[in-house]
Amino acid sequence: MTDKIIIQKRPPKSPVAAGILSGFFPAAGTLYNGQIEKAILYLVIFAGLVTINARTAGPQPFTGIILGCFYIFQIIDAVNSAKEINRRALLENGFDALTAPTAPRPAPAMATPSGSVFWGIVLMALGGIFLLANFDLIDFDRIFDFWPVVVIVIGLKMIADYFSKKNA
Repeated sequence: MTDKIIIQKRPPKSPVAAGILSGFFPAAGTLYNGQIEKAILYLVIFAGLVTINARTAGPQPFTGIILGCFYIFQIIDAVNSAKEINRRALLENGFDALTAPTAPRPAPAMATPSGSVFWGIVLMALGGIFLLANFDLIDFDRIFDFWPVVVIVIGLKMIADYFSKKNA
């Protein structure tokens, strides 16, 4: 009688590595998880909080507390996202939540690659801003006053992506 040996594949993402990377540098664990848009959003938020903290007149503990809370949040989020990615990988490979084998599932249909011109437009806009700043046509101090617009635009993009996926 031969016994079947089930060899489980290694989980796609390590929650420990995601947490450690996020601890060393904000959003690095999110990048490790492959969540590029979320990582960019976290970097912009972190940079904005640091800027606000540096520009406040006198000691303002509230902005420091918010910065610290966001730093800890992004570490926890990276760990939880890695666990969720691993859970989804187990379900796709025919394992339930308890990692017991289930009935084989049909192979998922290949998704049609789709892209977005959003990040191309963002990079072109940043390149244009930096080019104009090199020729002293615009002032960086004026631009840094409008950094929250970047967070708003990225948030609107995420909302639009959510609704476009939901309607598809």
